[in-house]
Amino acid sequence: MTTQKWQTIWITGASTGIGRELAVQLAATGARVAVSARSSDKLDKLAEKHANLHAFVLDVSNADSVAKTCRDIEANLGPIDLVIFNAGISATSTTAKPAAELYRNIIETNYLGVTNGLAAIVPKMIERGHGHISWVASLAGYNGLPGAGAYNASKAALFSLAESSRLELAPKGIDLTIINPGFVRTHMTEKNRFPMPFMVEPEKAAQIIIRGLRKKSYEITFPWQIAWFAKFLRLMPYPVFFWIVRHGLMRGRQKNQKQ
Repeated sequence: MTTQKWQTIWITGASTGIGRELAVQLAATGARVAVSARSSDKLDKLAEKHANLHAFVLDVSNADSVAKTCRDIEANLGPIDLVIFNAGISATSTTAKPAAELYRNIIETNYLGVTNGLAAIVPKMIERGHGHISWVASLAGYNGLPGAGAYNASKAALFSLAESSRLELAPKGIDLTIINPGFVRTHMTEKNRFPMPFMVEPEKAAQIIIRGLRKKSYEITFPWQIAWFAKFLRLMPYPVFFWIVRHGLMRGRQKNQKQ
């Protein structure tokens, strides 16, 4: 990629996985890229790879810190044209043995981490009359699946937020994109003990995302096989949906775990 569309970009959750690869590829276009994550060591190593990468340590669950980081980025790098809220965590959960702390941690990072970012950046973009906001949700947000209730719920919340925000921000000159990946080879998916079909490498995932952002797409989904299956399940009547999950997905996971 040689064309430059954005001058200043902010990416959260940028120390590993999709966020890291997005930062590297976007910095190569000539844009100034602010990378945020909780790990200062990983950010510093990432920033060393390219002169256009700038590290800002941040815990997205802290609203005051998010607001300060946003101010610091603009003071040092200029007005943010594009923000990618990518920070996220995952964990196995079961309502049969609920753990309130686990649910809270996931919501505070995956959902409130985005809303904290919106509170910081939206007023600035409205004042300027332009900007592009995006966040990484997941195809998992389309369906509630056993063992992933906390994670899936946090991503489903981002779906509804995106639908509302798109319509509210468009008249202000602000574009909004929701990014819904399937399985991407990252440290989050490494711990999964079930089949993950159509796995995408982070380099390819970043390429797909950047291409969609340049087109100002509302939704970016990949791989198409998982995307269509998730949307198909969403359209099914609940008796059919529960039957497919119980007799297909759940049995497949249980069989794999026994092997």
